[in-house]
Amino acid sequence: MKPFDLQVNGYAGVDFCSSQLTGEELEFACRALKEDGVDSILATIITDSLDRMEAKLARLVTLRKQSALAKKMIAGLHIEGPFISPKIGYVGAHSVEAVVGASVDGCKRLLEAAGGLTRVFTLAPECDPGFATTRYLSDQGVTVSAGHCDPALDTLHRAIDNGLAMVTHFGNGCPVDLPRHDNVLHRFLHFRDRLWFCFIPDGAHVDFVALKNYMDFIGIDRSIAVTDAICASRLGPGRYELSGMEIEVDDNGVARRPGSQNLAGSTVTMLQVQKLLAEKLGLSESEIEQLIDRNPRLAIER
Repeated sequence: MKPFDLQVNGYAGVDFCSSQLTGEELEFACRALKEDGVDSILATIITDSLDRMEAKLARLVTLRKQSALAKKMIAGLHIEGPFISPKIGYVGAHSVEAVVGASVDGCKRLLEAAGGLTRVFTLAPECDPGFATTRYLSDQGVTVSAGHCDPALDTLHRAIDNGLAMVTHFGNGCPVDLPRHDNVLHRFLHFRDRLWFCFIPDGAHVDFVALKNYMDFIGIDRSIAVTDAICASRLGPGRYELSGMEIEVDDNGVARRPGSQNLAGSTVTMLQVQKLLAEKLGLSESEIEQLIDRNPRLAIER
């Protein structure tokens, strides 16, 4: 089993979204990931101003080139934002001030800064006029994922027709309280035969009873387990930073912006994910391998 994590914001005290990230820090985080049994990851950069995101992506690309271990561990990049919904609840822990509407020109800037390493790009379909950015990304071989969004059913249908292929951290990036039936989760589930569904199986992002129901409905063949790990992974309760924002991790390892109900990444490790999937969902080793190894690789094959 070679776990491939499509969403890692940081690890073991290192924030990949930091403007001051160093080569030594990147090497340390990659070593810790390897020690925890991870084969490779997509390093994730979240919403900030386009200028700062460009700088962070370029910095990460440069530092990766300087380390043989980082080149092996970081298979590519996941850009999450800034083309997401600014609506409270849907924006999650992202900086609402930095959220902008999707544009091909803005997208080109980020892809260029990422040096050809972008594998997944998370955006809000309803914030992409004419689905031009979705179509452009798909044409470039990038897996386009919907996250931090609230598209209408028809909008979602048309986005899929234009290249949308995945859902980022399903069950999250939305308000804590939703209408019982007409909500974005049900709309995504309607297209379960055309989308990859990523889950954070830590018990906090999705209750295990709900997660079992979702996976039974969607099927293992279309499901992916990710950690959405932040720098607090491995470290325990305390105050940390994610892309310059203060994050508070409680005694249960749940990360939030202070005073907010919305979660801010996860502290779960891939070793813990494997254990939880077996113990809480009763999945077999082969099913777990599909969720953390085979499916993530298939989802970004273009």
